[in-house]
Amino acid sequence: MSHWTTFLLAHGASFDADAVSAFGDAPGERLAARDAAVVCPLGPLGALSVSGPDAASFLQGQLTNDVTALAPGSGQLSAWCSPKGRVLANFILRCIAPDHFELLLPRLLLDSVQRRLAMFVLRAKVTLGDASEAAIRIGVGGPAAAARIAELAGAAPALLRWTAIEGGSVAALPGSRFIASVDPVAAPGLWDRLAGVARPAGFPCWRWLTVRAGVPVILPPTQDQFIPQMLNLDVLGGIGFHKGCYVGQEIVARTQYLGRLKERLSLAHAASAPAPGTRLYATAFGDQACGTVINAVAAPGGGADVLCVAQLAASAAGELRADAADGAALALLPLPYAVPLPAEPPGRSA
Repeated sequence: MSHWTTFLLAHGASFDADAVSAFGDAPGERLAARDAAVVCPLGPLGALSVSGPDAASFLQGQLTNDVTALAPGSGQLSAWCSPKGRVLANFILRCIAPDHFELLLPRLLLDSVQRRLAMFVLRAKVTLGDASEAAIRIGVGGPAAAARIAELAGAAPALLRWTAIEGGSVAALPGSRFIASVDPVAAPGLWDRLAGVARPAGFPCWRWLTVRAGVPVILPPTQDQFIPQMLNLDVLGGIGFHKGCYVGQEIVARTQYLGRLKERLSLAHAASAPAPGTRLYATAFGDQACGTVINAVAAPGGGADVLCVAQLAASAAGELRADAADGAALALLPLPYAVPLPAEPPGRSA
């Protein structure tokens, strides 16, 4: 048992595997995430280190976003695709130094992503390694999160820009969320300061904040199924359309410029949380599935909030059901950002 786990247990944490499930009152914590500010241990979030003289050029040829645009202390949303343009993992890419990057992604995917990426290193001067234990990651989220972080850092950092704090750094993420990465020795002190101004909460609260931000997280059941635009990564700034070639780039570019996108990420509410990978149905599609659940988590006040990829025709009709055409209904909610209307393919006219 690590010192950090021991510390959290002493402060009232309950664990489910490597994730803190709650600090004694899960419903109250969810309400605090909705109405105020929460501080959450991010144990299920891992860090894959990519370092060496060729690290930037190596990642530039693998990831969807423009790695060369990153300066030390900055980050971007990005993804790694199969040759068919399907997302194997999406993550925050952080530039620590010109020759040192970190992929912040679910620990569930870290080993498989590291092994598969290693196949492409070949003669490049690049070292891959699991850096998850090198730092403690703490999340702060909710409508009052920016004010709480400003009290700590002097000012809330800009989106995906790391600002120095005692023992580490902190950055803003989409959707009133902040992530701090600190030395394990400094983590207890930072936690105590944050817990004085934000309510301690389990990892499910962080998952809910991420869902409500409209930011999908690919997990094992949903790997290698969706091109990045289906996950709204184009809207979220996770694709560089003016960079050079990368794995899956031809499919991603063709989809963007030929207007053939038929599915998009949507936000919905359900009576209970369907598992990632659950298939969705709509009357107009009969027994043919028309969507897939990406993430789902218990919501404040009851039920669950869901991110799902669905056929645009089904979403437009406002009719989605889980598991079967007569399954549990999902009520669509507005995303916190605008999604462009589908473009007509070249050569067509109204």
